Amino acid sequence: MNKKLSVKQGVGIVLPGGLLEDIRKMIHEAREGIARTVNTAQTALYWNVGLRIRQDVLKEKRADYGEKILATLSQKLCEEYGSGFSTSNLSRMIGLTEAFPDQEEVLRLASKLSWSHFIQLVRI
Repeated sequence: MNKKLSVKQGVGIVLPGGLLEDIRKMIHEAREGIARTVNTAQTALYWNVGLRIRQDVLKEKRADYGEKILATLSQKLCEEYGSGFSTSNLSRMIGLTEAFPDQEEVLRLASKLSWSHFIQLVRI
């Protein structure tokens, strides 16, 4: 007769000293690194989008024209990529390039600051 034994996971098993804590630390550090990498890439994208809009649209220096282009661009991008490309967020991206014209500086800061931080700094 073959009887299958049912063993509750983790019950009665002693983990080697520090194993759980070490693995938790590795997971935490990896997640923090991933978040920094994603934040840096997102900030770089937003800076480049803002620069492109500033160069291609706002060089016209006609406010009404720029606003219409921004609204149309935002509508198309939101349909495809979501609300992160709203008109107000596109304006923030432009503001980022005006407040921080040096992309390398932005990328250095992005390893420590989130997009929300940049929004606050641009407002100042």
